Amino acid sequence: MEAVKIALLGVGTVGGGVYKVLQQNSREIEMKVGARLEVVKVLERNLERTKELGIPDEIVTTDFSEITGDPEINIVVELVGGVEAARSFVKASLEAGKSVATANKDLIALYGQELFEAAHEHKVDLLFEASVGGGIPIIRPLKESLAANKIEQIIGIVNGTTNYMLTKMAQEGSDFAEVLAEAQAKGYAEADPTSDVEGYDAARKLAILASIGFNSRVTFPDVHVEGITKISKEDMAYAKELGYVVKLLAIAKESDGSIEARVHPAFLPTNHPLASVNDVFNAIFVRGDAVGDTMFYGRGAGELPTASAVAGDIMEAARNILHRDRGRHGCTCYDQKPIKDIGDTRSKYFVRLVVLDKPGVLASIASVFGNQDVSLNSVIQKRKIGEMAELVFVTHEVLDRNIQDSLAIIKAMPTVESVANLIRVEGDEF
Repeated sequence: MEAVKIALLGVGTVGGGVYKVLQQNSREIEMKVGARLEVVKVLERNLERTKELGIPDEIVTTDFSEITGDPEINIVVELVGGVEAARSFVKASLEAGKSVATANKDLIALYGQELFEAAHEHKVDLLFEASVGGGIPIIRPLKESLAANKIEQIIGIVNGTTNYMLTKMAQEGSDFAEVLAEAQAKGYAEADPTSDVEGYDAARKLAILASIGFNSRVTFPDVHVEGITKISKEDMAYAKELGYVVKLLAIAKESDGSIEARVHPAFLPTNHPLASVNDVFNAIFVRGDAVGDTMFYGRGAGELPTASAVAGDIMEAARNILHRDRGRHGCTCYDQKPIKDIGDTRSKYFVRLVVLDKPGVLASIASVFGNQDVSLNSVIQKRKIGEMAELVFVTHEVLDRNIQDSLAIIKAMPTVESVANLIRVEGDEF
């Protein structure tokens, strides 16, 4: 049986998982592809790691030119992480006529256009299923299975760390700092959790999904991002009382020929399919004009789930090589749709204020909202904090810029101590 030769760049957590999957499932993979997949070169400086995985010393190198200069290597698998070194490795591999599989969301979200152009020019594959959702199949379904649809919206829980933290806060009534410490102790959160808790990781993934779903280039800087650091146990309690759960959502929609792409915490009704996605699990909800509502659910990270997606890409690249059909699924960004400013987006909102507990305060605040075209759906006044009271408003659907203008005025009122939180309410139409 013919052999397809592979080079692995990096055998850390995911790279090691890929090597394990290719070895332990070699017979099944061989029969499904119609060829042997042979790892013939591994770029890795950590020799203890390669020995731990049982990788033969003779195929380990620290010299990348041994890979680009070897005409027998058909597929390069980039798993070194980061951006600049990965960008250099991937581009050089494509220019050398080698197909590439990667799990690098940062790379694709920032430099996807450049790399797809290189893949197209050299008639090779650039595959990145594992860049979003770990082991969850979503890139290929969007590009192939749902290709006949006009995608109307993509809403996802695409960061396991924040989903775990919000689940714990909801179930145990814990504060943000408590659940972050627990997530770090369990290895779900990094020592520096900024990328996760500030929403940047989710935003990079959304940029990729939106680009494919709406056939127009969306990059990481195009995505409006808010993290979960301001979510409190009080917000969680109000969400439960009102029939919602709090999730960090990645949302992309197309309307009036433009794309809105945003990542932020949101109140989500308990009957929405995403509301029951808890702990470190991820899910992506896609609505198409023909298929209707679909949801993709599973483990969004981890050694073997992510390795499963990477191995699937390797198999796809190998089949394309065998059938001389590389480059079938290149960049699908054939449109140039504008990105909608966040101020022009519409949502319902949960607003929590701390104000002086005295007559007329509620009426004056409601007047400000009314003057800024913010229509109120409900008002709750429950907690008293000394001479202060907590007011909670839920609005009807309003323009983001109108709610922001309202709060700018309200913050300056002498009877208002603070705007404790502003959280969008999503999915009520489900």
